[in-house]
Amino acid sequence: MVTWTWRFEKSDGTEAQPAVEPEEFTTQGDAESWVGEYWKELLEGGVDQVRLFEDDTEIYGPMSLHADDAEGPEDPDDVATTDS
Repeated sequence: MVTWTWRFEKSDGTEAQPAVEPEEFTTQGDAESWVGEYWKELLEGGVDQVRLFEDDTEIYGPMSLHADDAEGPEDPDDVATTDS
């Protein structure tokens, strides 16, 4: 079974202990929904950025939890992509 997990980091890339204990997720969407729900608590607890892994493969990151506005971190699904 594939598991999706987050790595929690400080701004310098060192691992940080999250204030909210995550679970292992069975889908990327569940993992992203979870971080979208708890990003404020994670940020307040000392996590500056996160990386998403599918099993041992990094999918993306680091993604900053510091928002330029009150809406939270950028949703990776909203990032425009171009086909070459």
